[in-house]
Amino acid sequence: MNKDLILPKDFPKLQNDAFLRAARGEETQHVPVWCMRQAGRYLPEFRQSRAGKDFFETCQSPEACCELTLQPLRRFPFDAAIIFSDILVVPQAMGMDVQMVAGKGPTFPEPLKEPEDLQRLQTKVDVNKELGYVFKAITLTRHKIEGKVPLIGFTGAPWTLMSYMIEGGGSNTHSKAKRWLYQHPEASHMLLRMLTDVIVEYLLGQVSAGAQALQVFESHAGVLGPVEFKDFSLPYLRDIARRVKDKLKEAGQDVPMIVFAKDGHYALEDLSQSHYEVVGLDWTIDPRSARERTGGKVSLQGNMDPCALYAPKERISDIVKNMLEGFGTRGYIANLGHGLYPDMDPEHVGAFVEAVHTHSRQINKQK
Repeated sequence: MNKDLILPKDFPKLQNDAFLRAARGEETQHVPVWCMRQAGRYLPEFRQSRAGKDFFETCQSPEACCELTLQPLRRFPFDAAIIFSDILVVPQAMGMDVQMVAGKGPTFPEPLKEPEDLQRLQTKVDVNKELGYVFKAITLTRHKIEGKVPLIGFTGAPWTLMSYMIEGGGSNTHSKAKRWLYQHPEASHMLLRMLTDVIVEYLLGQVSAGAQALQVFESHAGVLGPVEFKDFSLPYLRDIARRVKDKLKEAGQDVPMIVFAKDGHYALEDLSQSHYEVVGLDWTIDPRSARERTGGKVSLQGNMDPCALYAPKERISDIVKNMLEGFGTRGYIANLGHGLYPDMDPEHVGAFVEAVHTHSRQINKQK
């Protein structure tokens, strides 16, 4: 298969649409399940594929991304796949250098320090030129997945990306990025608008390439308080969903969108009215409370504590059953409250998936 000749059309027919149906609040025979970071270092085959290779070089290889995306599907009956990529490809597309440093994680050798540094960024980004490798990976994966499950595309949200670009990597306090919000609010909004424009084009490109759902990761929501979130995160999250949906509507397309604002439980009501079909939840939120606070406006996704996978399999089954009873089986996608960790046992991931399917079928039979 010549990857340059693979076109985003004539995809194999989808055989399992449980994830898409649940995202839209429709009934399903079982609760669909997938895991954030399901293509990850907890899988020996993933570690083998990635051995000795630069992380971002891997991200830029459609064949490598396709293989890594498909690996967990060969092991587990997940109901969705998420393309293997990284949220930091967006800052790269805007002209920033990002490196994955062993033992440290993503690192920006020259982070943004002052507002004048915004001049270093490309304001008009040709996403096909800069991020075409992601689109090729999505198209290739849609063909190779053979219609087994839907393929999710994703992006980081503007505030989360801004934080990385200023901090120069991960941070506990995010104080450098938050300093901008308080000292340079206008420059902060300018950067957030620039990011939003690129993200909208990037997500539309992913759908054109074959993505059947989209997730927006606001991973750093928890370092903002409710006031800052309403000013510097929420408007941009809403803008992304509205603009993507308007453009897709013009093309007669309808792709469900998920927003995952980690530790953003203070904003649950606002997030449920932000043009996303699904709100992703971390494990710090009680399922029943989340249902109540979102008032049936959206489907919910989550939210088992990833560390519950360290428990014995029988205990995982009990935890899943309680979670399903809390959320109910309609308008619900089972997931973890964050990504899988590298030291997790694949067999316990399998037990989680099996428990979701088994318990949800039983609950549905009792209705």
